Amino acid sequence: MMAARRHFGGEETMELDTEKLDRAALAILSLSLHDENRVWKGIDWAITDRLHEKGLVHDPVGRAKSLALTDEGLAVAEAALNEFFSTT
Repeated sequence: MMAARRHFGGEETMELDTEKLDRAALAILSLSLHDENRVWKGIDWAITDRLHEKGLVHDPVGRAKSLALTDEGLAVAEAALNEFFSTT
């Protein structure tokens, strides 16, 4: 099993299972599947819209290629990483 460390504010880090992360990323990428085997590099817009509606990211509309997480979004992201991908 491959592992990576992720640091969220403070000094604690969590060890992550990169095999699970890679499979989850591939599953998310597959949501934008088109032309038989091609996927968009970015996350599906419907997902970013839902995250915005839930108050987890700031408004995703615009020219920026990145999203800004809200404080609540950061907390939810850390909890989800720990729940789904922590090796400990």
